[in-house]
Amino acid sequence: MHLIVFGAGYSGRTIGSALAPDCGHVAGTTRSAENTAALGACGIETFIFDGQTIDRSLAHKLRSATHIVQSIPPGEDGDPLLRIARKAVHYELPSLQWVCYLSTVGVYGDHDGAWVDETSECRPTSERSKRRLEAEQQWLETGEKHGIPVAILRLSGIYGPGRNAFRKLMDGTQKRVIKENQVFNRIRVEDIGYATAFLAEHGFGGIFNVTDNEPSPPQDVIEEAARLMGIEPPPAVAFEDADLSPMARSFWGENKRVSNAKLRKLGYEFEFPNYRQSLKQMWDMKAY
Repeated sequence: MHLIVFGAGYSGRTIGSALAPDCGHVAGTTRSAENTAALGACGIETFIFDGQTIDRSLAHKLRSATHIVQSIPPGEDGDPLLRIARKAVHYELPSLQWVCYLSTVGVYGDHDGAWVDETSECRPTSERSKRRLEAEQQWLETGEKHGIPVAILRLSGIYGPGRNAFRKLMDGTQKRVIKENQVFNRIRVEDIGYATAFLAEHGFGGIFNVTDNEPSPPQDVIEEAARLMGIEPPPAVAFEDADLSPMARSFWGENKRVSNAKLRKLGYEFEFPNYRQSLKQMWDMKAY
């Protein structure tokens, strides 16, 4: 397996680490040369990719790539890799066997707190989720055209070491916003890596929700983190009175419970199936 992760950020680096034991080589891209040292420390060969052009060294690396993970979000002009994959897969990517596209559960839009799965209607409200859904469809069409399995991972709210309620409670930025009947879905970043490795090893294609087993009110997570720390949680603030950015407020406008049953039925077992177990593990291991 020769893996290239386009957009080797928080999730991309974790995916690279999860697949490394099965890989002859792991490469990743970043927009800035400042990030090359961090990727190198993870054992990832780094290439600069600005989303517009692929230089000669990256083009050469692509010829040996058997697996590609695309985590770069689409812009106004769409997905930056699709034009390459759709135009010349067998020439530019002659070794390619499998593609993974990182999307978002935001493509489902608002379902008034009801359960949704991969067969549910997608009705995205934000422009970013509409672009993701369009990119999903184009990647699936490209894969079908060239006979290459494409796994679409619809990710819920990502957290893990370095990005979690503990950090925000420690620096005093955590808000405990309360909105009646609101739930959010979340996923530990390591499970994104493990789930990607599982799908890659089996060559599975299709759409998969990557989220833990327990959609929950956001205040419950904050209160559990505060309990583990032995501190009082921040004061409750009604959603109507909360000082939220327009983007943050748009997240609160979508309410749904996302099922991961499809992935589990294939045989994948989540390492962190709920936020309580996950937070306790982070706190005990001081991995916050």
